[in-house]
Amino acid sequence: MSDGAVLHIRGRVLVGPEEVRDELWVVDGRVTFDRPVSAADVRTVTGWVLPGLVDAHCHVGLDAHGAVDAETSEKQALTDRDAGTLLIRDAGSAADTRWIDDREDLPRIIRAGRHIARTRRYIRNYAHEIEPGDLPAYVRREARRGDGWVKLVGDWIDRERGDLAACWPGDALKEAIAAAHAEGARVTAHCFAAESLPDLLAAGIDCVEHATGLTEELIPQFAERQVAIVPTLVNIATFPGLAAGGESRFPAWSAHMRRLHERRYRTVGAARDAGIPIFVGTDAGGSLAHGLVAEEAAELVKAGLSATEALDAASWRARAWLGRDGLTEGASADLVVYAEDPRADIRVLADPRLVVLRGRIVG
Repeated sequence: MSDGAVLHIRGRVLVGPEEVRDELWVVDGRVTFDRPVSAADVRTVTGWVLPGLVDAHCHVGLDAHGAVDAETSEKQALTDRDAGTLLIRDAGSAADTRWIDDREDLPRIIRAGRHIARTRRYIRNYAHEIEPGDLPAYVRREARRGDGWVKLVGDWIDRERGDLAACWPGDALKEAIAAAHAEGARVTAHCFAAESLPDLLAAGIDCVEHATGLTEELIPQFAERQVAIVPTLVNIATFPGLAAGGESRFPAWSAHMRRLHERRYRTVGAARDAGIPIFVGTDAGGSLAHGLVAEEAAELVKAGLSATEALDAASWRARAWLGRDGLTEGASADLVVYAEDPRADIRVLADPRLVVLRGRIVG
């Protein structure tokens, strides 16, 4: 569209899970439900409209070996955008991607700073690797550098034990999470196993990534405190391969990872039934490709969420959780148009007809 042009979208505008409108206009990059008084250049399209999708666990600027260059980061962001992901919560990156904020054609990013991990207890070149006494100071620093989030590595393999183990003592977590909250930031943590979860809950954690270790005893506590989870099921699908690769050195860890994988759908389904907030996240940017948001939403449906609930986890509720607008009057026009109703078939998300970012057609 040319500058000053108006985009008119007719069909079914999914403002929320239950709220549907017949049309909207994009004027000067903004959403309006009021017909413009006059417009010389109007482009009309039809379809089913959603707010720009959200990937709540993504890593732009990162690959399996650490930080990547700007060209690679750009390709990652463009891949996500073309899949309909227009808002990313970057759950930890060693790269400085602030330059992306100046690009009108790239998704909006909410950063959690750099991962904070225990010394030699995470992927090399990813994290600040520190000891518990330094945790509050590093959390405070990343809270000031990020966009309202901090990312901890809550558990990882302990090579002496030969299995997953918690990384931080409870007192250090309490002090660190209190420090983040004092800075106005929320805290999330990478957690595969159950062991680290009680101390994180007691310390006031806001969100847990992966959450494969949720148990019958812990699920009610998560629900009562409304601690969100981002299951990253497309990542959990890699567990059997990881387990096979570590079988000879760490048989206990390998068996543990297989058990977590085998019960993954039951775990997410039980969380859903208990009322735990669940959000779509792909964990792209480590060893996983970008652009998998539709695949992750479909995985949530396999785990027991309805298609509408999975859409909520990827759009309306996810945007509200992150403090960003959806399809509201005057909001930035960040939206995706589909040929069919994604509430009827979640697979529709994999085939966007039109992607609009900041009022411009970009895909």
